[in-house]
Amino acid sequence: MPDEKKEARDRVRELVRQVLSSVPEEAEPEEHLPRHVVVNSLQDKVGREYDRDESAKSLITEDDLRGLEPGSKMRVADGVKFTPLAQDIIREKSIGLVKKQSRKGEMKARSVAIGADHGGFPVKEQLKGYLKGLGLQVQDKGTNSEDAVDYPDFAHAVAKAVGNRQADAGIIIDGAGIGSAMTANKVPGVRAAACYSVALAKNSREHNGANVLTLGSGQNSFAEIKDIVHAWLTSELTEDRHKKRVGKIDTIENQYKK
Repeated sequence: MPDEKKEARDRVRELVRQVLSSVPEEAEPEEHLPRHVVVNSLQDKVGREYDRDESAKSLITEDDLRGLEPGSKMRVADGVKFTPLAQDIIREKSIGLVKKQSRKGEMKARSVAIGADHGGFPVKEQLKGYLKGLGLQVQDKGTNSEDAVDYPDFAHAVAKAVGNRQADAGIIIDGAGIGSAMTANKVPGVRAAACYSVALAKNSREHNGANVLTLGSGQNSFAEIKDIVHAWLTSELTEDRHKKRVGKIDTIENQYKK
């Protein structure tokens, strides 16, 4: 009997080995490089000020906080009220509150040159009406449709208007705002900044004396773009320490002028 049991175990082991040897080894997962960069991911990484916008509400309840992770930031209206339970959740989750910018503020420019490529055309058309509503003179440098064009052409047109003092400020919109900023900064006298948030817009004016703002149509909603533009147009370079540093930018530029 013991020999029979041993033989049975050996047969089972051999059967298991045969089964295992017939199973193909799992291939290592193939590493794939991304086919393209999703430019809109910049919005999540650069200067994002809030995770949820509830600024249209005058009363925030616990339902408005549902789904927010601890440490999240929520945009609210100035003077907003909170239910007691909402206040408890805000404290427990350490949720930051970002007050919506007031629309009050003195414009630091009277005229604005605006331009866009085909990707920024719809935003440009909306933004023109908004700027005119602020009492600004608007110079439209194109493009005039969603037909494919090259962004440097229109960034250059806006930058020339600012560099030649034909406009107090310039705004350019393309997909990300980066290429237009690079182009505009080739024009003497232009300091262009790509901004994705109100904080960056203010900083570019108050610290760097930016006179051209570039925007990415794929980076912000139109409501956010209006906030960025308003903050940019109501800010200016005033402190001597920042003026001194901007002066050094101009000095460097002058070294390379022919």
